[in-house]
Amino acid sequence: MKADIEKLNKARKKAKELLAKMNINEKVGQLSQFGRSIYGGVESYYEDHYKEGKIGSYLGVTGANKTNMVQKNLMSETPHNIPAIFAYDVIHGYKTTFPTPLTQSFSWDTNVVRECASVSAKEAYAAGVKWTFAPMVDIARDPRWGRIMEGYGEDPYLCSEMAKAAVEGYQGDFIGQKDKVIACAKHFVTYGACIGGRDYNSADMSLQTLHDVYIPPFKAAFDAGAATCMAAFNDFNGVPCTCNKYLLKDVLRKQLGFDGVVISDAGAVVELIPHNVCDNVKDAVDLAFNAGIDIIMAFDPFNDNIPELVEEGRINIEDVDKAVERVLVIKELLGLFDDPFVEEEGEQCFFSPEHRAVARDSARRSVVLLKNEEKVLPIEKGAKIALIGPLAENKADVLGSWAGLCEPEKTITVMEGIAGAYGWEKVFYAKGCDIDSSDKSGFDEALHIAKQADVVILAVGESRDMSGEACCRSDLRLPGVQEELISKIAETGKPICAIVFAGRPIVMESWKDSVKSILFAGQTGTETGNAVADIISGEYNPSGRLTCTFPYSVGQIPIYYSALNTGRPALGKIRFEAKYMDAPIEPAYCFGYGLSYTEFEYSNLKLSKKEINKDEFLDISVNVKNIGEFDGEEVVQLYVRDLIGTSARPMKELKGFKKVFVKKGETVKVEFRLHALSLAFHNFDMEYVIEPGEFKIMIGKSSQDIVLEDNFYVKEGII
Repeated sequence: MKADIEKLNKARKKAKELLAKMNINEKVGQLSQFGRSIYGGVESYYEDHYKEGKIGSYLGVTGANKTNMVQKNLMSETPHNIPAIFAYDVIHGYKTTFPTPLTQSFSWDTNVVRECASVSAKEAYAAGVKWTFAPMVDIARDPRWGRIMEGYGEDPYLCSEMAKAAVEGYQGDFIGQKDKVIACAKHFVTYGACIGGRDYNSADMSLQTLHDVYIPPFKAAFDAGAATCMAAFNDFNGVPCTCNKYLLKDVLRKQLGFDGVVISDAGAVVELIPHNVCDNVKDAVDLAFNAGIDIIMAFDPFNDNIPELVEEGRINIEDVDKAVERVLVIKELLGLFDDPFVEEEGEQCFFSPEHRAVARDSARRSVVLLKNEEKVLPIEKGAKIALIGPLAENKADVLGSWAGLCEPEKTITVMEGIAGAYGWEKVFYAKGCDIDSSDKSGFDEALHIAKQADVVILAVGESRDMSGEACCRSDLRLPGVQEELISKIAETGKPICAIVFAGRPIVMESWKDSVKSILFAGQTGTETGNAVADIISGEYNPSGRLTCTFPYSVGQIPIYYSALNTGRPALGKIRFEAKYMDAPIEPAYCFGYGLSYTEFEYSNLKLSKKEINKDEFLDISVNVKNIGEFDGEEVVQLYVRDLIGTSARPMKELKGFKKVFVKKGETVKVEFRLHALSLAFHNFDMEYVIEPGEFKIMIGKSSQDIVLEDNFYVKEGII
């Protein structure tokens, strides 16, 4: 946790003094969370628990007036006047909705992630919420998994940078800062590796992959000061994460040094029963608490069972005290004992012009231009535009899943944004079809307006309910008859720009050749229409890059850039290679890919030295020149390959990136600093090593478009 040492010591002293006055029921109450489930149900405050002190925090109880009322009533009856913490899943906005985390990551800009989290925290704080269950830092390499939209993509380095930025945005410089909330790194760990992309499913992997790929973003979040951590639903190598002592004690507490609060995911403790590691709730509580769960989400299993388990000697009272102390310390650091209420006029910040400006800028910086043949974009201001598709006048689905307490009526639609930029008299709209329907009755109207236009914009994609928790898909094509709509409109011969709104990578092979331009917008939030209009009109030059690989077909999944070469790489020379008979092994769009309205030229790659030791830096520089017709931003990507290792090493690993603005005709020097420690990995014996030998530096525009290379050596490693 990130806190002032003096305040932290004071908080620990107060917690210990309070603990000495509490009975076992009051202690366990601090480890129990109540409220309205995010999955639905009637909101209840559990007033019958107040007198025994059996409530420590609330989930889903929000609003300044409401949280103040509940807090006042609770503290008036509960022993020792201990306040509750109010928690909520503030994932990409509380009221003002920002791009989903995956969409934010397409910006390759940590300032975007930090600012979105900061404004989200301010609005949540104003509503009485002091704890968010974000950021989700799970690595996701299977786009069938619905929750891919909630994280930052497939790469551990980039995800780590985004995780750090999110924690800094939510929590600020220290716990208890005004307009900030405590963060929760989730889901510990490997939830994103669920087999088949099926939510809650098992994860099965080597310890090397666990520690080199899935752990680093959590370490980054904890290094940034994340106060809490959520255990994952799934089992890891057969042991549910909720009762996995190796993960929660050996890795989380000992290896990573995490000293904050660990909470279960919703219902995960009781779900140890269908996991078949126990057959009753009491044993489930025993397993979860003794593995390292501090707080249960949610309700009474801890209250009902821990006192008896302590009496039976199955749970040590000292461990209960440690868990309660961690909770009380956070409450003290948050300032809840001194001022447990919030000012109700603070909610006036919702949807403020300043917050909407952040939403607009973050959205436009996150859109990825995948294709732009014949320079269809940007569209000239005098053009007649046919705007077609189920996402064109849609206010809700462009917000994405986990959109907090969003108000869809406040969303700027694509139609509103483009008509505002070009004039309502220049934009003609037809829905064409619904998102997920077989009804083609709207095709004729769509064809009619397309024929009258100079250019067609097709707004297509998923509904917000097609991604997120428990929203996994086995077919990643556009749902319903949207692909048929695209084909029909293409028959007009008009230039088409497709804007795709989705919470995950979409398979586009059947229709991408029918359109001249493709913008992948992800799910962009409250200011969607204005952000899209900025890009369509050329007010903003698109600068987004993909942070997850877009497959050619579902059959390629899992697919990610940092794969191993294998002993028979697919070189196209012989039959017996690691390839498919009916599909390429290359993706449709690779990690790091994205176009601009301008062009960039790289030159003059320089390394500060050709050899480094285990404790040294390598300074790297490259010149980037804008040789196109527009000012723009380029994402310069640094990859490294360990050419010879005692274990097979990935063909490429991202080790740095810089997003730079370059005016047309100008050149900027981009500099990186690579520490030898960033080359370390876990070998077959699970030793963390930097092996001496030759490494390749690769500077690229994407993971596939490598434009400059050089080699260096590590003289002395750690073995």
